[in-house]
Amino acid sequence: MPASTVRDVDILVIGGGQAGLAAGYYLNRLRRDEASGRSGQAPSFAILDANREPGGSWQHYWSSLELFSPAVYSSLPGYQMPAWDGVGNPSADHVARYLCTYEARYDLPVHRPVRVEAVRGADSGFSTDTDAGQWTSRVVISATGSWNAPEIPRMPGSGDFAGEQLHTADYRGPQSFAGLDVVVVGGGNSGAQIAADLASTARVTWVTRKPPRYLPDDVDGRALFDIATRRVKALAAGETGAGGVADLGDIVAVPSVRKARDAGLLETRPMFARLVPGGVQWEDGSKLDADVLIWCAGFRPDLHHLQPLGLTGRNGVPATDAKLPTTSVDHPGLFFLGYGDWCGPASATLIGVGATARDTVAAAARYLAP
Repeated sequence: MPASTVRDVDILVIGGGQAGLAAGYYLNRLRRDEASGRSGQAPSFAILDANREPGGSWQHYWSSLELFSPAVYSSLPGYQMPAWDGVGNPSADHVARYLCTYEARYDLPVHRPVRVEAVRGADSGFSTDTDAGQWTSRVVISATGSWNAPEIPRMPGSGDFAGEQLHTADYRGPQSFAGLDVVVVGGGNSGAQIAADLASTARVTWVTRKPPRYLPDDVDGRALFDIATRRVKALAAGETGAGGVADLGDIVAVPSVRKARDAGLLETRPMFARLVPGGVQWEDGSKLDADVLIWCAGFRPDLHHLQPLGLTGRNGVPATDAKLPTTSVDHPGLFFLGYGDWCGPASATLIGVGATARDTVAAAARYLAP
């Protein structure tokens, strides 16, 4: 699309990963309903994706990463993920192929690679600047996820460390770390899985702020989704005693993690105090040599494109409507999809995003109705 081109749609979805595709499925269903005479005119829509290939962020994960659940419990609406015939749960590559098939199956109007630079308010709704031209729309559904917004803590001595500092987003597999001293920092699922992945290749030290808490071995992603959903419903009903996933633990014991844990390969050390040229140092002065630090410190929502809108913040994220947590309080035509529980229970998961996408598309259609 030439840089001078201006395209117009009713609904612009920003992000072509699992959340954007789930929204596309329900928008496409409105189009099918229109064709069959079951509804009025369906809104026009387009999906913009910054990746060169389909598959969302899953195409960038390390090869040994696996889902928390079997394929049957890891599907987007309308089309079940094909069965996985490998060891453990489906791999990241399997998910990426599934998303590619999903996009093609429903002939979703995904434009790539298109990088969104800024979304601005306009008389008719929104004007969206991209590196491939401008789009106007009455509705924007932001579904960019968090993969492109990794967080690396600033530690004392960060500039002194002579080795390499990476983030979860940079990790591709154990091959390039053979024989190295690697410190993996972070007590969540990424830290556990990467430490387990490196255990047979590198000299790994796993550092966590508190002792790791494993969920019961029989708890998988389906159970986590059910627990998170029950908690959200209970809180909405005014019940204060509803426990959440965090009450059970922080780490899902997928097969690779269980194997390394049971072999004694996932022992941890407490968080260090600072970085030094050759590694890390604790408060008591003890040091540990390190060639590489891998920060499994999480991500934040990738919302840089929405900065021109001057959104109201709440608890570090954009403020949303209490009744429909995907709707912006500042712009009723702006929706957030797939960033986590603050915009829908388990909405950052394959199994959880479908219901939130359905409600979001329905709300967007109501907003557009005469």
